[in-house]
Amino acid sequence: SDEFKLFMKRLPMNYFLNTSTVMHLWTMDSNFQRRYEQLENSMKQLFLKAQKIVHKLFGLSKRCHKQPLIRMPRQRSSNYWLNRIQSFLYCNENGLLGSFSEETHTCTCPNDQVACHGFLPCTVGDGSACLSCAPDNRTRCGSCNAGYMLSQGICKPEVAESTEHYIGFETDLQDLEMKYLLQKTDRRIEVHAIFISNDMRLNSWFDPSWRKRMLLTLKSNKYKSSLVHMILGLSLQICLTKNSTLEPVLAVYVNPFGGSHSESWFMPVNENNFPDWERTKLDLPLQCYNWTLTLGNKWKTFFETVHIYLRSRIKSNGPNGNESIYYEPLEFIDPSRNLGYMKINNIQVFGYSMHFDPEAIRDLILQLDYPYTQGSQDSALLQLLEIRDRVNKLSPPGQRRLDLFSCLLRHRLKLSTSEVVRIQSALQAFNAKLPNTVDYDTTKLCS
Repeated sequence: SDEFKLFMKRLPMNYFLNTSTVMHLWTMDSNFQRRYEQLENSMKQLFLKAQKIVHKLFGLSKRCHKQPLIRMPRQRSSNYWLNRIQSFLYCNENGLLGSFSEETHTCTCPNDQVACHGFLPCTVGDGSACLSCAPDNRTRCGSCNAGYMLSQGICKPEVAESTEHYIGFETDLQDLEMKYLLQKTDRRIEVHAIFISNDMRLNSWFDPSWRKRMLLTLKSNKYKSSLVHMILGLSLQICLTKNSTLEPVLAVYVNPFGGSHSESWFMPVNENNFPDWERTKLDLPLQCYNWTLTLGNKWKTFFETVHIYLRSRIKSNGPNGNESIYYEPLEFIDPSRNLGYMKINNIQVFGYSMHFDPEAIRDLILQLDYPYTQGSQDSALLQLLEIRDRVNKLSPPGQRRLDLFSCLLRHRLKLSTSEVVRIQSALQAFNAKLPNTVDYDTTKLCS
């Protein structure tokens, strides 16, 4: 039709048109749309007419020895016409019309001839590879969008280099092996943390009626700047005096990279599929138990300091005798009356240490303001994005991830709050330009 020919003449030829772009231009052309609607309506009328004829033929076929073979006309979809338009644009040379494939950017010509191939413009647009075509040859790219690099006139995806040079993440330990080593309190996965408490001492009896606070800290942000640490599990050996009805209640907070206690997150034990404490009775004269919390590969995370709060509750039989009821010690009985004593023989944190190079990451950040070579800024942004996403992925369970990456910048690289905000803004702006990326919201942890 004239409308189709006019639409084809108006299509831009200086850059590649994918089906989405063609469809957008189609919807913007009212004459072409009106003509297509007429075609749809006429096809519906033709289909109804064909149905009537088919029914009539079936009625007449009762007198025939063989049933007639009838093929109904099928309406062509809009996708057919979109592909047809692309074929006219890029596979219509030397009087031959081929079929264009958007996936492979190639033509299939009649009788397997290559003579129908036309020139294929470069790809431009916000979500595509090419940003502009080469001035001397529009079938090649002149510059690329963010996330792509120019190679021989073609934009290829730019892949971030391995982040292992900056920070390590992986361990060869499998969950079953890890659980076995934790049950055996194997020293090969023990991280030697410093025990600090103003409320109690290890291997000493104490009155557990009031809350006790304990810390297991590494001080790596001061003395071991070349390492970061991963927690895989926690183990405590708790003993009670004979006939004590007290039950220990543990609350654990994790500080990922240092800083104040307010920058710790609460470990949601036995919530949202998070593991629970496992108690194992020891063969000792006292009531001694091993309390083990196994995070495994699923819930492992960074740690610098583990804050453990111990309080006690009284276990008693309920009115029916077949259920247990717990009371706070001071609510249940006179505080002057002794309820027994408790002691903690040892506390161990299990995990492993990973390589960390703060100077190399600082060098990456410097390239945001002072790129060394053309393209090094994009490369630095890609690597920082990879580090950010992998660090934040090790957040505890919850509706939103914690912003652990900002904690890393604040407490291990010693950057100011304004510098952290600037880096995060640059990463967010760069990430928005990348194709097929999904950004996510995080919860602030470190100030």
